[in-house]
Order: sequence, then structure tokens, then C-alpha cells
Amino acid sequence: MSEEDQRALSGIRIVDFSQVLAGPFASQQLIQLGAEVIKIEPPEGDMTRSLIWHNEHGTSPSFLAGNFGKRSIRLDLKHPDARTVVDRLVAQADVVLENFKPGTMARLGLEYERLKAIKPDLIFASVSGFGQSGPLSEQPAFDGAIQAFSGMMSVSGDTASGPLRTGYFAVDMSTALNAAFAISAALLRRERTGLGQRLDVSMLETALFMQAPQLSNYCVSGQLPELIGNMSPTRQPTCNVFQSKDGFVQIVALKEKHVQRLFDVIGQGADYARFNNPDIRLRETKAVNAILQPAIARQPTRYWLEALTDAGIPVSPIQDYGDLVAHPQVHDRAAFVQQEYPPQSGELVDVVRAAHQGDEDRPQASGVAPTLGEHTLEVLDELGFNASDIARFRDGGLI
Repeated sequence: MSEEDQRALSGIRIVDFSQVLAGPFASQQLIQLGAEVIKIEPPEGDMTRSLIWHNEHGTSPSFLAGNFGKRSIRLDLKHPDARTVVDRLVAQADVVLENFKPGTMARLGLEYERLKAIKPDLIFASVSGFGQSGPLSEQPAFDGAIQAFSGMMSVSGDTASGPLRTGYFAVDMSTALNAAFAISAALLRRERTGLGQRLDVSMLETALFMQAPQLSNYCVSGQLPELIGNMSPTRQPTCNVFQSKDGFVQIVALKEKHVQRLFDVIGQGADYARFNNPDIRLRETKAVNAILQPAIARQPTRYWLEALTDAGIPVSPIQDYGDLVAHPQVHDRAAFVQQEYPPQSGELVDVVRAAHQGDEDRPQASGVAPTLGEHTLEVLDELGFNASDIARFRDGGLI
């Protein structure tokens, strides 16, 4: 058996109707483990193609990162002949992935029950904002809306800023991982039982899971968390972001031995006796800050990184993306893979790969992000449609 055949998802075919981030990045995780992904795009293409920094090939950096290695079919799903093509695709598929508003696939005649009749062991994964049921199920949702609805924004920010959303797509990307996990589990179940299933992955429930510690605290205590800025949810004043002489540094001194060492390192060891208990420090947050902040501001970030690391205290600089991408740790872990961008330019850029390693079958990127409809004719030919069929599809506006 070849190394390629030994990959975890080798031989698995995914028909991917999803757009934007959560769905495409879910199948992106699976393609790096050997799955084949056929991306079904509307005539205008995945909307991510035209986001910032897009080019004449219809490939934005976001689209590139979420779709490398996939094959693209340009297909008008509202066309009467669309089901003819989709039915043949599904007959040869293992997974269908979609992130339309709930009810859309049914209106297109592509609902799970109908496709299951074609492929009884099909895994049909739906990704949506609020899930396939409930009073808000048909409400469209994007990352920011779910951050607001789920309570994420209510615990982010400080009293001056008010509620804040994250500066990245926290819900979309965590939902992508959740969906990839659910699909992988369903594939394992199918291998053991021979049964397919319908998967319902919601951005809302993913956001709830991401906040499980804080939500559990509320459910037990009934107390709403306050906006605490960069402090740890533990509210310990020794776990915070502090301004150094030339920037900012995050310090996480939570264990008692770390707190004592922190006071020693900043030259205030005698003061530790006044604050040698977490409850005392919680009550005396202002007093602790009055000691820590001026001391840390006297030295540059590099000084504190070295001094606190030597003391065994968790510490990190506040890096920007430039710092991060250039860091030796990221390069040692091969966290990025190179892709051609713009297409057919011969120029290579870095994009983020899957987020785990393995001594065998590690995630691999193969192929570039497709141009819109690049593989339409190729896939139709593989499905057994002849030249006359394809000409009719083109003349009728299906492809």
C-alpha cells in the first residue's frame, strides 16, 4: 500500500456546497488528511473569492487558505437540471457538506432524505448559525452576530471600551474544527456500523462550548462576569497584560510559587507577605497592581521575557502578525505551507495548514486553490456525461 493510500481519509469523497469560512475550512482540514473535495460554487462563485486583496483570478487570501487542493464546479443549483448532476455526484460521495440557511437544500430538492435514497450510507453535514431547529433556525448569521448573541462580547473588553468582538473570526474557525471533528467521527461510526447520518453543527453551540468554563461558572453561581480587559477570568491581578518600557507583556502568575517568584523578580519580595493568598490578592487588586505595574514599566519587554522565564513564570510578548510569522517556533513546527498566489504567477506565499502534527500521516497540503469552475468539465466527464450533455448544460446556463 502506498503512503498516499495509508492516509486517514484516503478514498473519501466530499461534495462541498459550503461558502465563506466555517464550511470551507472544515473540509480544508479533511482534505489535508487525504480526502477528495469537490466544491460546488454558484455562478458568481464563493463570496470569499471577492474579499480583500482579491485578484483577477477570483482568489482572495481567505479563499486561498480555505480551499487549496479542492476541485471547483460552477453550477446553478436553481437550474432544473442541477439535480441530475448532483445526484451522480452524491452516488459516488461519502460526505455532503453544506452551510446554507436551514431549509435551502430542501427547496433545491437536495434534502438529506432524498440524497440518502441515492446513497444510503451518506453522511450529510449541515453547518448553520443557530442550528436546524428552534425559533431562530432560519435566521442568517455571521461570526460577529454569534459572538454578540452567545455572550462572547459581553465578557470581552473593559469598562472604557464596552463589549468587544474578537479581532479574528473566532466562531467561524472553531465551528470549522467542530464540523471536521463531527464528520470524522461519523466516518468512523459508518466504518463500524455501515450507517450514514445527518449532522447538525451550529455556530451558536460551538460558541457555547468555547465558553464552557465561564458559562458553567454563571450557571452555578448566578453571577454575571464583568468586563475585565486583559485580566485572566480568574481575576487574579498577577495574571494580566502589563506595559513594559517598550511594549506590552503578558504574565500568568497563578500558582503560588509563581506569584512569590514574581514579587522577587521585580524586586518587591518583601511585599509578598502582604499578598500571600489568592483571596487577599483578589480583594487587594488595586494595591497589587500599584506594585506590579510601575516595576514592570521600568524595563523593556525582552528583559522581562528572560527574567521571568528563568524564574519559571509563564510569560509572553504581545506579538503582531509580523513577529509571529517570523518566529523560529512557527517555522520549526511547519505551521505554514506554500501556495502559488496569484494563480499561475509562479509566486509563492505562506498559508496556515491544519493545526496538528503526527509522526505518521501528518496533514499535507496538495494542489492550489481552484479558479471558479476550473474542474467543471473534468468532473462532468468523470460522472459519465457525454459531450452532448455538457453542451446542453452549457447552453441552458446550468454550468
